[in-house]
Amino acid sequence: MTQPSPEYTAQLQQKVGYLKQRFAEFSPPEWQVFASPEKHYRMRAEFRVWHDGNHISYAMFEPGQKAGSASSRRIDSLPAASAAINALMPRLLAAVQADPLLRERWYQCEFLSTLSGDMLVGMIYHKRLCGQWQAAAARLQRDLGIMIIGRSRGQKLVLAQDFVTERLHADERDWLYRQYEGGFSQPNALVCQKMLDWACSAAAGLGGDLLELYCGNGNFTLPLARYFRRVLATELSKTSVQAAQWNIEANGAANIRLARLSAEEFTQAYQGVRRFRRLQEQGIELADYAFSTVFVDPPRAGIDDATLRLLQNFSNIIYVSCNPETLHANLATLTQTHCIERAALFDQFPFTPHIESGVLLRRK
Repeated sequence: MTQPSPEYTAQLQQKVGYLKQRFAEFSPPEWQVFASPEKHYRMRAEFRVWHDGNHISYAMFEPGQKAGSASSRRIDSLPAASAAINALMPRLLAAVQADPLLRERWYQCEFLSTLSGDMLVGMIYHKRLCGQWQAAAARLQRDLGIMIIGRSRGQKLVLAQDFVTERLHADERDWLYRQYEGGFSQPNALVCQKMLDWACSAAAGLGGDLLELYCGNGNFTLPLARYFRRVLATELSKTSVQAAQWNIEANGAANIRLARLSAEEFTQAYQGVRRFRRLQEQGIELADYAFSTVFVDPPRAGIDDATLRLLQNFSNIIYVSCNPETLHANLATLTQTHCIERAALFDQFPFTPHIESGVLLRRK
């Protein structure tokens, strides 16, 4: 294994120091630290397309700046993006450069790569995409061995499929995940595998039934299900639910049921405040579950107050967070009833201020 550079080690230690200081009041145990590769860790990337006459190039823009501003940077590669994306970038650009129909008014390019070898490219235009464009894009798709989606205002053309199938290794086996274009998936697949391993180790021995809120495409749900009698996972996004349903079936996870509810809606259903037809239609009876543990991986805004109060009713809480500030705010409530038994830092985004973390809480 390649030794980390001094620069990477320093930035990682800075993040560790921040977490230790920020969360000291909760008396967590020593933080486990899961490092990332320094390069080629992002499985997704998107670029604007810069036009200079008939010549095109990729471009990136500083946050908050508009395309064409002085802050734009024309680039040939992106070290943070996966090796597969970097290898495809010049080949795709050269092929489109040579075809005026594909080049004209092409303004954005989105790459979704996988460890398994699938590659999906979204080509976004400021023009209506006609049958001639579709034929040219189909040739490009065949020649480059990729999958292409064309988009313009009010238009989406799927030439082959609008998803990739990822294969992640965690908990000593491989897991298949369908990831849709436009849907959420963990951007750093190698660190994601470490996150899954950590979550499984936190769940080992807890037993009973598992409730998962914000399950997405079932990223954590699948390996965690091996440690519980039954799992009820909730997710609101239709795209994520569609992916999760395929993932559950493809991986033979027979003890998982999926409910299309938000965390707030599940709280209302669990407390008997409201009845949801979606649960009745799926034959899900909440009274049939004996939940010992709840797993949450919420959006950056964290967890709402009503759901936090619900979480306090469970013996065990496994909380994965993409925002240490909202995690800190939520822990101020959760540590009234629970204590932190494990804590981890996952360096999903090296050389950026972003921090992914996880904690296991047990009822006092």
